[in-house]
Amino acid sequence: MTEWHKSSYSGTGDNCVEVATGVGIRDSKAPATHLPVSAEAWSAFKKQATGRLRS
Repeated sequence: MTEWHKSSYSGTGDNCVEVATGVGIRDSKAPATHLPVSAEAWSAFKKQATGRLRS
């Protein structure tokens, strides 16, 4: 069973993106499908997102 995680900023709502290590990302409103993302692509995404938040 895959353990999906959503941002703590999402609160109790269901309008968010969820992430599962080694699996990918999915929309919480459509949990039956997901987009596979490699570890390298996810790391690059997080680096870009973190850099933009600090700017």
